[in-house]
Amino acid sequence: MASITSPVRPAPHPFIYLLLILPFGASSGFVTVTLAYQLTQGGVDAAQVATVVAADLLPQTWKFLWAPIADTTLSRKSWYVIGVALAAIGILVCGLVPASARLLPLLAALVFLMSTATTFLAMSVEALMAHHTPDHVKGRACGWFQAGNLGGSGLGGGAGLWMAQHLSAPWISSAALGLACVLCAAALRWIPEPAHSRGAGESGVSAGFRLALLRLWSGLVDVLKDLWAMVRSRRGFLALLVVFLPIGTGAASNLWAAVADGWRASADTVALINGALRGVVSAVACLIGGYLCDRLDRKTAYLLFGAAQASCAVAMALAPHTESMFIVFTMLYAVLNGLAYAGFSAVALETIGLSAAATKYNVYASLSNMPILYMGLAEGWAYTQYGASAMLYVEAAIAAAAIAVFWGASVATSERGPDPTFSSPAQQERI
Repeated sequence: MASITSPVRPAPHPFIYLLLILPFGASSGFVTVTLAYQLTQGGVDAAQVATVVAADLLPQTWKFLWAPIADTTLSRKSWYVIGVALAAIGILVCGLVPASARLLPLLAALVFLMSTATTFLAMSVEALMAHHTPDHVKGRACGWFQAGNLGGSGLGGGAGLWMAQHLSAPWISSAALGLACVLCAAALRWIPEPAHSRGAGESGVSAGFRLALLRLWSGLVDVLKDLWAMVRSRRGFLALLVVFLPIGTGAASNLWAAVADGWRASADTVALINGALRGVVSAVACLIGGYLCDRLDRKTAYLLFGAAQASCAVAMALAPHTESMFIVFTMLYAVLNGLAYAGFSAVALETIGLSAAATKYNVYASLSNMPILYMGLAEGWAYTQYGASAMLYVEAAIAAAAIAVFWGASVATSERGPDPTFSSPAQQERI
């Protein structure tokens, strides 16, 4: 127990989490920008390209189902190495496969497997962050973490596409990007492996296969008990509610290319703001949001960021629909989206505690991806039926209603008193 509550060295600088999570963002950016563009140039229509993008998002929505495996078997660092190696191989193989409609099912399958591998990579980083971050700097750590996610997306998308367009063969771009992902694993040397509170990760070979299975089952049961205890508590319930509600989703950013004509924005402008520039701006905003979350109540900060993003959407709808206004408001929207990303991670990290950290964090992460899906559908419908301004008004109205729902739930549960689930010494341990 002393190894958990009394570390022999100070907590690592949160910059480590930026480096470790970069491959996660880079693989997603490679799919949604580089691969999507290559498919479009290969004659694949937008609807078919969307199936490949959906294959990348699908494992991220359901990853909490296999998160207990990461909590109960190998070490955090082992899962990271496995995840980053498979992600790098996936990027390379996707670059080797010709981008054509005939091979689209193969590409979609490869993207799905690569995204699944990145879930284990992310689970490892999230668990390391939970174990090595003192409470008073959780927001700061989450800011660096999400900066790596969004910055990596800009790297995988923008840099990957630039290399694919300027190098002699597209596979060279994917090989270089895969190598960059693998090199990020070097940052593991600056962060210690946390002790497994249930003996997970111990070799079951010497004890026999049956004993190993029993140990795994026992660990899974404990993980589910921890998860149920978190959900039953007021703090856990409110945290789950706030990340599931459509607040600060940033869903409109996925439609900027489709609605750009409404502001007479050129293709080059759209490419710039959806590429590296958006990644850099969002990453910097994540760092700022992380620091703010350490100085405010974290749920309150998340709600404020979401309200600001909704206000930005209304202002964009009301402002003149010109290219300059398009640039100004999409960049402001990217800043507020970065703040919201940091706020989400800070809310989740302060709630999950140390036990079963990967499982509990990924319950929040999976839930937070669902509003992005259904808000995208709602805004797409509004745009098709009533235009770009209506799309922005719909986002703002739904976000305002969601904030009101959370406020009502918070008031309604305020008389329950302190949560016994979170008052035990084990849940209050900080490192």
